[in-house]
Amino acid sequence: MALTFDDRDGVIWFDGEFVDWRDAKVHVLTHGLHYGSCVFEGQRAYGGVVFEQRRHHERLHESARILGFDIPWTVEQLDAACEELLKKMNFVDAYVRPVAWRGSEMMGVSAQQNTIHVAIAAWEWPSYFKPEERMKGIRLDLAEYRRPDPRTAPSKSKAAGLYMICTISKHAAEKKGYADAMMLDWEGYVAEATGANVFFVHEGKIVTPLADRFLSGITRQTVIELAKKRGYEVIERRIRPEELHHFTECFLTGTAAEVTPVSEIADWRFTPGTISLTLLEDYMKAVQPK
Repeated sequence: MALTFDDRDGVIWFDGEFVDWRDAKVHVLTHGLHYGSCVFEGQRAYGGVVFEQRRHHERLHESARILGFDIPWTVEQLDAACEELLKKMNFVDAYVRPVAWRGSEMMGVSAQQNTIHVAIAAWEWPSYFKPEERMKGIRLDLAEYRRPDPRTAPSKSKAAGLYMICTISKHAAEKKGYADAMMLDWEGYVAEATGANVFFVHEGKIVTPLADRFLSGITRQTVIELAKKRGYEVIERRIRPEELHHFTECFLTGTAAEVTPVSEIADWRFTPGTISLTLLEDYMKAVQPK
């Protein structure tokens, strides 16, 4: 039986101290659990070094600011905590999860006096998608739920509550035999997958949704930079679903997904090709410690 995430050996950095993994607990009346006042990051360590660590921790601070609270540890302190955690866990390649949330002092929508807690955990997680599926291209369903209008939700924050519809959509897709689902935005344009950004290829050009209605991933930004270094033209614009039959390649990007080719989305088909596989290779080289 696989290890559960509440019963493992090791330590977790919790409010400035390293505590035993099994003792890293919060109360059932924690505000972050009831009202979604929680933000997080997903990071990967390669060769013992977290890729783009500072950018992740800067974004964690910005996510918290958008939700109306301040993280009581600086970016530099979080950087140091991550580095020490990897050493204590003796991990070389790992997934790292910083998370910040409002505590239990006030229970209600209003929670100005609640303590802000921060924890960082790390575990070994080799691949988000099955390796045998990844190289031939994963299959995506079309999600029922849509990414919300930024006027109705804090879309620029990596807030835990925004992922509720992602979990629902991914579960529905997996139930039908797909690996994941692609989500549209509230106007019906292509947005992203449940936990990764999406790219397409048309006549040698890379096309990706304009990331002003959902989170522009750090991996997304890195891959765009890598593509431009290769001389590929990258076009960021609104994409209608009916356009998908024009595209020849498709791939996802994300800290967990890295660069993952896609073979189909609902009724649309793609073939993992030169651009997808080249950027996958370039990305895996880029994340290795210099």
